[in-house]
Amino acid sequence: MSDYKPMTQALEPLLERAESILRRLEHILPPAPKEPDWNNAIAYRWLGLDRHQEKLRPIIHPKTLKLDDIRCIDRQRNLISRNTRQFLRGLPANNVLLWGSRGTGKSSLIKALLNEYAGEGLRMVEMDRRHLAELPDVLELLEDRPEKFIIYCDDLSFEADDAGYKRLKAALEGSLSGLADNVLVYATSNRRHLLPEYQSENQDARYHAGDKLQCEIHQGDTVEEKISLSERFGLWLSFQPFTQDEYLEIVRYWLEKLDALPADWNAARLQALRFALARGSRSGRVAWQFARDWAGKTILEIDTFSGFASD
Repeated sequence: MSDYKPMTQALEPLLERAESILRRLEHILPPAPKEPDWNNAIAYRWLGLDRHQEKLRPIIHPKTLKLDDIRCIDRQRNLISRNTRQFLRGLPANNVLLWGSRGTGKSSLIKALLNEYAGEGLRMVEMDRRHLAELPDVLELLEDRPEKFIIYCDDLSFEADDAGYKRLKAALEGSLSGLADNVLVYATSNRRHLLPEYQSENQDARYHAGDKLQCEIHQGDTVEEKISLSERFGLWLSFQPFTQDEYLEIVRYWLEKLDALPADWNAARLQALRFALARGSRSGRVAWQFARDWAGKTILEIDTFSGFASD
């Protein structure tokens, strides 16, 4: 016992120094990760592992599109809606790839699903392509939640050496762990196979000798690798450019929704066609943009005229 007090006195400076170091480290080290707001949001955006405090941020004002707002793609809408209902009921359902022409409603359709089924427990996590290498970390965060999550990847495309490409492929079916039962991936792309395809790759195809009328074709390794990712999506939905009549139908729908459909439809019709010609596209996006332009311009003209009249 006689040695205890001197030993304590000798340790005191060391303990004080250690406490001083710890206090300094508290100012340097990042704060503890912030728990996502699961109760007050239906949509989230993954910010990446480099964000120390908030990796999964709630989206305060998600788009308010409804499924009924999605026009002229009834087949695609019905198929993805049915797949989503299966998912919400705990039935087998597929990851979905929506591919095809720009502005034809691919991303709008996914956003409308969230508004349609949020009341049934559907939630959505938006992931940028550059963060797909972190997909296993997202899955670990979601797997114990009671909600059903769609991981939404918009405008998905890769280069051949992209790390996110291999991580996504492994997460969909190649990994031992795989997706949790409460997670699906819905992705949109202008490319069917998500990777650039070159004419030279077709030259690697090989013919298996046999009956001249029934030769087997074996794709080259490069083509096989590119197809392997898109094949992990169990449901493919293709989107083709709209015809003129479909484009005008969408224009008319949005003008009605904006309370801006004129008595003389032919005048609006002609302007809508000119608008599309100037943009080089008859897409649903262009139809929506024209309707907003027409509605805003019309209301502005009415207000201006009313102001002059009152003067």
